[in-house]
Amino acid sequence: MNSTTAIPAKPGRSRLRRFLIDGFYVVLFNLACAVLITYTFGQSSDFFYNLLISNCIGLSIFALVDCVRLLTWGDGQRPSLPKFILLLVCAVPVGQFLGSRLAGLLLGLKINMHYTVNSGLAGGLVFTLLTTVAVSLFFSHRDRLAQARAEAALEKARAEAVERQALQAQLQLLQAQIEPHMLFNTLANLQGLIAIDPARAQQMLDQLIRYLRATLLSSRAQSTTLEQEFALMDAYLGLMSVRMGERLSYAFELPAELQTTQVPPMLLQPLVENAIAHGLEPKIEGGHIAVSARMRDGCLELSVADSGLGPGAGPGKSGTNVGLSNTRERLQALYGNAASLTLEAAAPAGALARILLPIHAI
Repeated sequence: MNSTTAIPAKPGRSRLRRFLIDGFYVVLFNLACAVLITYTFGQSSDFFYNLLISNCIGLSIFALVDCVRLLTWGDGQRPSLPKFILLLVCAVPVGQFLGSRLAGLLLGLKINMHYTVNSGLAGGLVFTLLTTVAVSLFFSHRDRLAQARAEAALEKARAEAVERQALQAQLQLLQAQIEPHMLFNTLANLQGLIAIDPARAQQMLDQLIRYLRATLLSSRAQSTTLEQEFALMDAYLGLMSVRMGERLSYAFELPAELQTTQVPPMLLQPLVENAIAHGLEPKIEGGHIAVSARMRDGCLELSVADSGLGPGAGPGKSGTNVGLSNTRERLQALYGNAASLTLEAAAPAGALARILLPIHAI
């Protein structure tokens, strides 16, 4: 003789689905009770006879408890412990009575309420009540685990959201570190050019506006296309070429099939700034910068090569070192060990900065 109760399922689970799943577990407990009654208590009847009676009583109690719970507390709410105990105490004898009568109708026999064990009515009710408590504890433990998993998933989602916000803040910090010194230098050059070369000053101002417009678009997005990233570098190097004149030349190589590839914004600028600050500006004759993108061994390779003095040769600026460090941290946070940033000497002269990104994570 079995009995059960259904503790409320987690919110969002359909009522019918929850009822069917709980009912399935009830049938399993009823099966265990039938085995226990037949082979432990020595009930004078066969197993299938006891199984039918156990299911009738167990499912009757299950239906009573679940219906009262839904009507009283609603789905997704858990009754207080005293109220739930009172519900069990009331549902067990009623369910035992109804289940016994139902089994009798199905078998064509008269079955007493105390059929469960040979110790009479009290023993039968105690057995059913203990079984009901055991099943209730099972449901309670199961739903607490489900609730814990749901809370863990929610906490994970919150942590991921916080991480995304932190990455965005890190990007904004990077931009704040990149832009000020470049803007101050550009404005200082503009101030000097206005008096001696107005045409060149106007050209520099136009390039500055173009660069700031491209930067604004990148700063408002969590990702950008390689086409947009290269356009930003074109605007930046155009601005630098006005300042450095013939000492700076540059070229881009972006295959058409990679133009729409999504990448984190502002990845290339720290590399280009580093090439100018440490390689070309300290070099009297300046040099050339080549920015390229290509696929290599299933990864996206972004490279900035210059013909300057080489890594560590020029005095440069501390801000560019911070930019490279921040870029490495961003790559680590976004891709883990799957992405990398390297800076090495190039042949015959200059430096080569290379970013490798896993294409499946882009």
